[in-house]
Amino acid sequence: MKIALCNEVLREFPFQEQCRFAASVGYDGLELAPFTLSETPHSVPESQIQQIRRTAQEEGLAITGFHWLLVTPPGLSITSADPTVLRETKQVLLGLIDLCADLGGSVLVHGSPQQRMIGADQDRSRVFERAAGIFREVARHAGDRGLVYCIEPLTQAETNFINNLQEARALVRAVDSPSFKTMFDSRSARASEPVAPDLLLEEWLPTGHIAHVHLNDSNSRGPGEGEDSFSEILQVLFQHGYQGTVTVEPFLYEPDGKACAARSIGFIRGLIEALHRTP
Repeated sequence: MKIALCNEVLREFPFQEQCRFAASVGYDGLELAPFTLSETPHSVPESQIQQIRRTAQEEGLAITGFHWLLVTPPGLSITSADPTVLRETKQVLLGLIDLCADLGGSVLVHGSPQQRMIGADQDRSRVFERAAGIFREVARHAGDRGLVYCIEPLTQAETNFINNLQEARALVRAVDSPSFKTMFDSRSARASEPVAPDLLLEEWLPTGHIAHVHLNDSNSRGPGEGEDSFSEILQVLFQHGYQGTVTVEPFLYEPDGKACAARSIGFIRGLIEALHRTP
């Protein structure tokens, strides 16, 4: 089980410094937000791809995957009724799959709440079918490149499409591909699900639908910077033999990005060590 950091936490620093710092404090990898690489990340030139990959490797860090996929270029949506928007969005996603694969990643997490909003005048069932249609093509390409594409349940405060694991599972079943799954985000789960996060994982990990994990506190800061407990979550992951990546994804960086990243990995590594010592 790898521990990665979402790289936008350190986006004020050059990429080499992001890698160097993350590795120095104990992360195994970076999970990249494509907008931190380029305004048009789906068409990054080969020379830049090689430089990014080489930089991470030289610092002893893996590029584990992507998240926050549709920030740039502007105007994208998986729920729009405009065929041009849908076509452009699909092309961006296909390009991001290629970029992720070329950088050595294994998973893409589709959050992007603003780019999946359903308008008040839209029919939800038609929106669902349009999104499923896009994701069928996306999943096919992800599978061809050896990747898994995950739809991320987000809170109703962030978006009005796919707010919990039940809704995510409906979309996973509609897409019907081994390369399209959902994922677990501790902050969203605490806000949107009916049971505690560890009990949720106990129920959902055996289904095979969860392919990725994000850890963050309910206060939007990193693990260990709030009141949430994470030892039970990690214990369930170990008990079920979870082999994916666990990524630290804070949204508020207190007192700054480096301090937040360092505190989070120290906290998580400490919990893991304690769990391994438990008879």
